[in-house]
Amino acid sequence: MVTHEIIGDPLELPDGTKLPLSKAVRAGDFIFLAGQLALDSRGRLHGENIEIQTRQSIENIRAILALTNCDLSNVVKSTVWLVDKSDFSGFNKVYAEYFKTDPPARSTICSALMLRGALVEIEVVAFNPRPT
Repeated sequence: MVTHEIIGDPLELPDGTKLPLSKAVRAGDFIFLAGQLALDSRGRLHGENIEIQTRQSIENIRAILALTNCDLSNVVKSTVWLVDKSDFSGFNKVYAEYFKTDPPARSTICSALMLRGALVEIEVVAFNPRPT
């Protein structure tokens, strides 16, 4: 018996290399999204500052959530990685535009990221009960 469902198409790099991860996984009433970088539809990094990259990362999250009939209001937890702690204010300003009321629980960490030039990565968990 399958206990989870893979959401979205397989991930691959612009050169065609397939990645060993899923965009999202539904397990019961929860949807777990992989960390989202500021990648455009061609898989290339979009933006050179924290505000643009934050906006693109959240728009990527929004698009994946839509595949599960969810939106940002379903997000209950987010984890954020920033490369530079001095970017926190700019990140937080854009993040607050998307989560104006009832924001999810959040952890923010300062860490290097795997993609050169990436300034932020955002991972979320959404709650969306299945119809009974």
